[in-house]
Amino acid sequence: MRSAAIPAAGAEDDAQSTWLPMIVIALGQVLMSFNVASLPVAIGGMVDSFGVPPTTIATGIVMYSLSVAGLVMLGAKLCQRFGAQPVFRGVVLIFGLAMVLMTFSPNATVMIAAQGLAGMAGAALVPSLVALIANNYRGRQQATALGALGSARAGAGVAAFLIGGVLGTFIGWRPAFGILIALSAIVFVLSFRLRRDEGRPDVQIDLVGVVLAAAAIILISFGFNNLNRWGLGLARPGAPFDLLGLSPAPVMIVLGIVLGQAFLMWTHRRQAAGKTPLLALEVIDSPKERAAVYAMFTIVALEAALNFTVPLYIQIVQGRTPLDTAIAMMPFNLSVFVAALLIVRLYDRLPPRQIGRLAFALSAVALVWLAVVVRNDWSTFPVLVGLVLFGIGQGSLVTLLFNVLVTASPKELAGDVGSLRGTTNNLAAAVGTAVAGALVVGLLSAGVMRSLVDNPVIPVELKEEVDLDNVNFVSNDRLLEVMRQTSATPEQVEEAVRINTEARLRALKIGLLIMAGFALLALIPAGQLPDYRPGEIPPQPKREDS
Repeated sequence: MRSAAIPAAGAEDDAQSTWLPMIVIALGQVLMSFNVASLPVAIGGMVDSFGVPPTTIATGIVMYSLSVAGLVMLGAKLCQRFGAQPVFRGVVLIFGLAMVLMTFSPNATVMIAAQGLAGMAGAALVPSLVALIANNYRGRQQATALGALGSARAGAGVAAFLIGGVLGTFIGWRPAFGILIALSAIVFVLSFRLRRDEGRPDVQIDLVGVVLAAAAIILISFGFNNLNRWGLGLARPGAPFDLLGLSPAPVMIVLGIVLGQAFLMWTHRRQAAGKTPLLALEVIDSPKERAAVYAMFTIVALEAALNFTVPLYIQIVQGRTPLDTAIAMMPFNLSVFVAALLIVRLYDRLPPRQIGRLAFALSAVALVWLAVVVRNDWSTFPVLVGLVLFGIGQGSLVTLLFNVLVTASPKELAGDVGSLRGTTNNLAAAVGTAVAGALVVGLLSAGVMRSLVDNPVIPVELKEEVDLDNVNFVSNDRLLEVMRQTSATPEQVEEAVRINTEARLRALKIGLLIMAGFALLALIPAGQLPDYRPGEIPPQPKREDS
């Protein structure tokens, strides 16, 4: 049995290595993070360009995360077989091609396909980053590099919100993704400065495992992403088919979980037979490591939910510009960046368990605070305080939990740790975005229906003129356009606007409170994180069977 621990104070570090490889590795992370963070900022522009609802744009976010999560384990094995550096260089080129397709996409379908291709490239990029860090750095320098990787992710989010906001407001949403074409070329050229590893030709690719893992993740993600459109229980009119009247969405989720269990059983059998598994189960063989995975899933899902909900409210509900979104989200992204970079300093003073509990408690307090103070103006100081507090908790947790997983495994399993991190992060991002969309739209629909029941101002005849089966977030200006096409009187239009305004805000507040509840539940896995006293655990724990 091995201990999951973060390098302790006073531990002897290896000789210092140059930070040039880390710059290249960080830029590889920036490619992926800038792309994902740019999508919420571009919601308003894409809705106008493609003529689709915001939930369709969210499908692009889900498609990217889905591709990474479903194929990242395969990506890790490719890195082990052919070498992390050659794989890194190849997929950076593929990612650049995806950004070309994204920048010039003529419709939402092509946009979603571009994000799927970018996700396939990201599936190999994610584990290659961890493997490259393990190849180039040791000891305290490795812990700092991992913290820098988390900061690169957060820093890219800051840059995406700022650059995407400015470009989206004054030029359009496409140039933000055009920047990634140039950055991909730069990263490719710099990748020749990375230490080359030849790979291990003896590593086998478990194709059955690839199919089981990908199918499980795809079914779970698609199920969650379509809960609102297809129905939570009974099938809605928008469902492509039904199963004895049941919606296919929850059935997909259950089937995906079953296939996930089948993947674990198959992996155990393959490993017992002495064959190379798709995922080395040693990276999750202790309760502490599993707790780190559960905690990581929760905080990334909450981050994705917030990153979808806030821009949705600012751009679609308030009808404000992408620049307004960037300004409103800037304190959050900056706090994530700073926390991810500085949390390493606490590793010598507090055990991971205590840091994890404090960070989740802070995240829950921040979400409750946001639910209480949020109004129709996201620029108010109390809202910014809530976003900063959540950013501190989120940034601290992502770096902490990543360190727990990496330092618990030997160097040769770095790719497996990377694939586990990629699967967890991207599945969580897909589920978080999908659930957030389904949750707030569901709450909005329920609020509107409740306000319309026995409403003396809105007659039954007017309700029949409006499509109440597909209630979604719309600005008051858009609602006015719809109401002008009906027989509504000025008084009835005013009442409809009032109902829409109140229902939107109520849905947002309840959604934030539900998110806070999940943050509190995450205190359970956080309590299972390592509880060593600083200075007692060596920086690279040995495996008894190594």
